[in-house]
Amino acid sequence: MINIIIILIVLTLLGLAIRYMYKEKKKGRHCMGCPSSGSCNCNCNKKEARN
Repeated sequence: MINIIIILIVLTLLGLAIRYMYKEKKKGRHCMGCPSSGSCNCNCNKKEARN
């Protein structure tokens, strides 16, 4: 019984995380880990050229 409860909790948390990411991507935010993700000018998805 405890295993079912733990699995339900994990699935609920995973579902909420996926829903949050989907909503943020729909708003146009690129880097969700950044505190100013809606207004920053970072190149989070670009790799820096190394010399």
